[in-house]
Amino acid sequence: MTIVSRRPAPDAPVLSRRASSVLVGFVAVLLSAASTVPSPIYVVYQKEWRFDDSTVTVVFGVYCVSVLVSMLLFGSLSDLVGRRPVILLAVGAVSVATVVFLFAQGLPGLIAARAVQGFGGGIGASALAAALLELAPAGARWRGVLSGSVTPIIGIGAGALGSGLLVEYGPWPTRLPYAILLGLLVVSGLFVVLVPETAPCGAGSLCRQFRLAPRRIHVPSSARRAFTVLSSTIVAVWAVGGLYMALGPSVAAAVLGSPSRALGGTVIAVLAGSAALAQVGCHRMAPRPQLAAGAVAQLAGLVGVQASLLAGSQSAFLLGTVVLGFGWGCSNMAAFRLASALAPPERLGELVAATNIVAYLGTVAPTVAAGFATTQIGLLGATGVLIAGVASLVLVSVAGLRYLPASAQ
Repeated sequence: MTIVSRRPAPDAPVLSRRASSVLVGFVAVLLSAASTVPSPIYVVYQKEWRFDDSTVTVVFGVYCVSVLVSMLLFGSLSDLVGRRPVILLAVGAVSVATVVFLFAQGLPGLIAARAVQGFGGGIGASALAAALLELAPAGARWRGVLSGSVTPIIGIGAGALGSGLLVEYGPWPTRLPYAILLGLLVVSGLFVVLVPETAPCGAGSLCRQFRLAPRRIHVPSSARRAFTVLSSTIVAVWAVGGLYMALGPSVAAAVLGSPSRALGGTVIAVLAGSAALAQVGCHRMAPRPQLAAGAVAQLAGLVGVQASLLAGSQSAFLLGTVVLGFGWGCSNMAAFRLASALAPPERLGELVAATNIVAYLGTVAPTVAAGFATTQIGLLGATGVLIAGVASLVLVSVAGLRYLPASAQ
């Protein structure tokens, strides 16, 4: 299988760089939102189709594994054929997955939809992040870094909150959220064709050929120790994200004793919203202090969340989630800033793919393990074990700060 991409004709109507940056950012939000739209609906599925929390984490795990496989096969695709065609392919795949969700009649449909959705999310993540960096104004690369770090988190929160509200207060709880998402995907795809190509390969009439095969995700040897330190931070961040996205609604319903379906989406949105605000607020900090501040907030938030679960307090749980989200946002942005500087421009998509692979490994493995642990030690016990594991990773990442490159000091 060979894919090539041509530059748009000189007279082709294209959006300005500023408008393109806004549109690409919106698509990044939308694809991330698609990943959490099903989360508040799982409670409805569980009641209708009678499956337990461990099955929920398996369905979520299918999505993460699909993302990983997609990144391993296509992680550097946008470096070779251009950002725009890969973004279009991602939007198309997520649209197909949304149609499958819309008409799903049982667990096999959910699994199939999650697999296709993960494929789209995986190929789109690196292309979108790289495009945002390349569309940033000259001398203001931090804007692209901020956009690439914030937009997925905004999407996670928006998808969960919007879906949760529709499930609680709207008609057709297992249909309407997907119908709205599908409409937004189709409209955004129509506008993506007007985005100018920004990949280095776009400087020629043809980008390089791409052949479908597993590809080694490369991290420069001089940066591997720093990347290892960053990996512990990324895993700690996204293990929390995975727990909230997969089991957050179940925790809200069972442990906190709330009958509200909207609360499940709200807890995810609170985590993601506070993370996004934290990134905007701390983006001018140097990366190393930013990582340190994020670690402190993560530890405080983890302690607060665990205490709230033991006490069964909704207000304390939300407060702990806000603090945890602040730590998530600062740590994630600092890691992304450092990781994006570890590769030359022609391999930027590949390096971003490596970062995303670590993130999804950190999401799927602990979350699925916690899901299966619920059958042995209950939801509260499994959540406590995961929280303890994440806290340990945070401490490891703090201990490794001295191994970061001089630019982080």
